[in-house]
Amino acid sequence: MSSNQYALLRQRRFLPFFLTQSLGAFNDNVYRQAIIGMLFWLGVSSADKALYANLAPALFILPYFLFSALAGQIAERTEKARLIRITTAMEIGIMSLAAVGFVTTSMGVLLAALFLTGVQSTLFGPVKYSMLPAVLQPRELTGGNGLVEMGTALSILMGMVIGGSVFAIAGDSGPWVAGAAIIALAVTGHLVSRAIPPAGAGMPGLKINWNPIPESLAVLRLARRQLAVRNAVLGVSWFWFFGTVVTSQLPAYAEVNLGGSATLYIFALALFSVGTGAGSLLCEKLSARTVEIGLVPLGAFGMSAFMIDLYFARPGAALASGLDVAGFLRADGSGRIVMDLLGIGLFTGFFVVPLFALIQSRTPKAEMSRVFAGLNIQNSGFIVAAALLGLAAQRLLGWTIPQVFLALAVANALVAVWIFTIVPEFLMRFLSWVLVRTLYRLRARGIDHVPEDGAALVVCNHVSYMDALLLAASIPRPVRFVMYYRIFNIPVMRWIFRTAKAIPIAGAKEDPALMQRAFDEIDAALADGQVVGIFPEGRLTADGEIAAFRSGVEAILERAARAGRPVPVVPMALRGMWTSMWSRRDTLRGRMRVPRRFRAHVEVVADAPVDGTTADAAQLEAKVRALRGDAA
Repeated sequence: MSSNQYALLRQRRFLPFFLTQSLGAFNDNVYRQAIIGMLFWLGVSSADKALYANLAPALFILPYFLFSALAGQIAERTEKARLIRITTAMEIGIMSLAAVGFVTTSMGVLLAALFLTGVQSTLFGPVKYSMLPAVLQPRELTGGNGLVEMGTALSILMGMVIGGSVFAIAGDSGPWVAGAAIIALAVTGHLVSRAIPPAGAGMPGLKINWNPIPESLAVLRLARRQLAVRNAVLGVSWFWFFGTVVTSQLPAYAEVNLGGSATLYIFALALFSVGTGAGSLLCEKLSARTVEIGLVPLGAFGMSAFMIDLYFARPGAALASGLDVAGFLRADGSGRIVMDLLGIGLFTGFFVVPLFALIQSRTPKAEMSRVFAGLNIQNSGFIVAAALLGLAAQRLLGWTIPQVFLALAVANALVAVWIFTIVPEFLMRFLSWVLVRTLYRLRARGIDHVPEDGAALVVCNHVSYMDALLLAASIPRPVRFVMYYRIFNIPVMRWIFRTAKAIPIAGAKEDPALMQRAFDEIDAALADGQVVGIFPEGRLTADGEIAAFRSGVEAILERAARAGRPVPVVPMALRGMWTSMWSRRDTLRGRMRVPRRFRAHVEVVADAPVDGTTADAAQLEAKVRALRGDAA
């Protein structure tokens, strides 16, 4: 497994795919912007330009409505690398047709090729994101998605810049240069795609339903089956709504409110794109290489905060006009606008990357491509709605662009609150993420020993009241922790534990009924293929040492084995928490419970799973002691 996301760029399992999708995004935008450049070069009327501006996006997005369900089924039953090579070969043919359109200056041919580009993108979409969990480990998903989002954002930006300048630079040779460029990029993308190693098919025997309407409804239902995945899909679609409103308003905003030319629009778009790329890359660092959905609320509220500040930074029209980038940067208040555009993009990256990683980590591999096909259908609807609502807000309500941005900021905050209310896990993970990352520098090792799917029992030493949060922050899968009911009922923390579906337990002498309910719930969770975490000592350590593991862990394993579904046991150990203010060290010494230092180094270490049919308490205790360092 790679040590960080950048190491993926040196590995064949990721680099050819990354380059292929980046080249595809780059070529699409070179092509679309070159068409706009040709219209200006031909000197067509404003009415014709407006017709293209409205018709082109519709032609490109229409195939997502028509063919996404079919594309999801094809991607599910076809070996992924082979399908990517097929789509890139299609791109060569489509771009050859587009080149004919450029050379003959035929808008009909160019628009037909644009529609076919949408078809090719529709077919590529499901395999683009289902490919990542097929070639990456769970702890690499956030970093891999961050690289993909960064590559896409920057490729789109560079494609717009280069495509828009082809005719301005090449002049009368523009049609030939544009045609040659898009063919060359398509051929390059196909050649690179041939280096992608095989990645298997999600469901090779899937029978394809060619009727688009019932199958579209079926993939939409598939994307909504799990609550967390359903709302992650909703979050990604909202990201496209938000991004569509922002980017569609930027040209007029740069001219009217920033007082700039077309060059300044590209600069504003670059700030947003660079911010998005930077935020996408930072997700891996901030999440400590787990699928950390706690970043989603941070991203959502950050997006709204910077968007609101953008409104107050320039609520009216600019005092000057025709400014280039240098002229804008010299103007009063420009620094604040620059920071706002970068900030919006940065927190957008925080928002969307964990959502993609969550969908990939919690969707069965046999359904992955169809779930992303459903996502693409929903995304298309949100993009169309964003364009129509943005137009209606200005034409019917008379709103200025800053007012549209302010309304978007408020709507974004409300949508975020709604999503987090429906799925409290998002907000709970955010609160635990803030708490853990504020107090500690957490290092996790061996976490890949936790199975990617299926039931597993995690056993760990019990040092502090923060132990469950530290383990949850380290393990990429949701964990059902079993904890002493008095700890479970601590004010404030109780909401977090309940939201995380922790299982309260009591001793047999304290509350035998509660103990029995706990064992029943543990068994049901394991039967459902979930991860359950227990602290077999049964209490916090009183002296910093590991106490003897109790027999409850054996009872759990025996019950699962008797039912014919034995579970693996993953030994884990916490290091560095005994000196924490959350342990019993200071209370035993009669000292005030205050932190000695913030951002203390702590470690979570895991070992290979133990066979649940042979494991006993003494064996697991010895393994945890060895992990903590007692053996040394």
